[in-house]
Amino acid sequence: QVQLVESGGGLVQTGGSLRLSCAASGGILSIYTMGWYRQAPGKQRELVAIINSGGSTNYADSVKGRFTISRDNAENTVYLQMNSLKPEDTAVYYCNVQANTITEVRRRDYWGQGTQVTVSS
Repeated sequence: QVQLVESGGGLVQTGGSLRLSCAASGGILSIYTMGWYRQAPGKQRELVAIINSGGSTNYADSVKGRFTISRDNAENTVYLQMNSLKPEDTAVYYCNVQANTITEVRRRDYWGQGTQVTVSS
């Protein structure tokens, strides 16, 4: 079973920065895509950014130019650098990993527990 440990959330003022980290572990054979999603109160979970094993990235329009996703394949870790934060970025941020493991060879999604990001105006 893959475990995802997230860190880096918190409270920041408008215009500030935060860096989220998500480390994956647990019998992993291969990690395919790694990404970040967020869910604000009363809203559906939405994709923020995603990066594939080759390093190609995709971002939600609302964060383009402000957020940067990266990954360290040796450490099975994905990062989200968030700059120029806005109050509308306030949400619980979830790490997502598509991977297969020694006990489950089919690729499947794994989710982190979520980390709160709050941007004050």
